Amino acid sequence: MNISNFDRSQVLAQALPYIQNYNNKTVVIKYGGNAMINDELKKAVMTDLVLLSLVGINVVLVHGGGPEITDMLTKMGKESRFVNGLRYTDKETADVVQMVLAGKVNKDLVKLIEAENGRSIGLCGLDGGMIKAKKYEEADIGYVGDITAINVTTINDAIASGYIPVVATIASGENGEVYNINADTAAARIAAELSAEKLILMTDIRGLLKNKEDESTLIPVVNVSEVAGLKKQGIISGGMIPKIDCCVEAVRRGVRRAHIIDGRIPHAILIEMLSDEGVGTMFL
Repeated sequence: MNISNFDRSQVLAQALPYIQNYNNKTVVIKYGGNAMINDELKKAVMTDLVLLSLVGINVVLVHGGGPEITDMLTKMGKESRFVNGLRYTDKETADVVQMVLAGKVNKDLVKLIEAENGRSIGLCGLDGGMIKAKKYEEADIGYVGDITAINVTTINDAIASGYIPVVATIASGENGEVYNINADTAAARIAAELSAEKLILMTDIRGLLKNKEDESTLIPVVNVSEVAGLKKQGIISGGMIPKIDCCVEAVRRGVRRAHIIDGRIPHAILIEMLSDEGVGTMFL
C-alpha cells in the first residue's frame, strides 16, 4: 500500500496525544485467537508491541495456547475434552499444559518479539509465586484452577528492566499442584494488580454485536452497569459471557478501560491505542 508523506505525518500527529497520555502507563494484552496462528497477523501483533514499548508504554502480554495443547495431546493419542468451555485437565494433561504453555508457546512469542528488535522475557504463573490458585469449584475438571492471589513483583521487575513480559497462565496450588488457568481471567486479574490503564482481549470477532449475524451492529462503548441488562436481552450470550465478565471484573478492580478487539484486523492494537477511531468494544 502506497502512502504519501503527508498522510504519514497526519497519522503520526494524530497518534501523539495518545502516546503522551499512555506514556509510562501499563497495558495488559491477552493474546489469542486467529492472531496467534496466522503468521502475518502474528508479525503485526509483535511489531505493535515493540512500537508501544519504544514510545514509553509498559506492555504486558498474557497468552493461552489451546490449539497447541490440543495438537500435542493428539500426537500423544489423547483426546481433548471440554466441560463448560474449559479443558478437562487430568494429571497427564496438566503436564502437557505446563510443557506447551510455559515452554514452546511462551518462548516462541519471546523469540518473535526479539526478531522485531524488541526486548522480551518469558514468564509463567509459577515464577515468583505470580499466580496462586485452588481447584475449580463449579465442576470436577481436574487440574483447572480458580485464582486466589496474584503477585506482580516479577512482572514489575521485568518492566523496570526494559522488557516486555510474556506470561503463560499456569498457577501453583497450596500443595504444589500445577493448575491450568483461563487466560482471559488471568489477564484481567493481572491488569487489576498492575493498576493498568487498559486491558485488551484479542478475539476472532469484531466485539459485542447487537445482532450476532451483522458486524455492522457493533456496540463501541458499554458501561459495566449496562452488562446485566444486555445479558437479559440476550445480546451478551454464549462464549461472550466469560470474556465480558473478565472485562467487567477488571474495570471494577480499578482498570480504567477494558476492550474486546478483533485480532483478525492487522495492527488492531495500534488502531485501538493510537487513533481516534478505535476498534472493537470498550468497557468503562
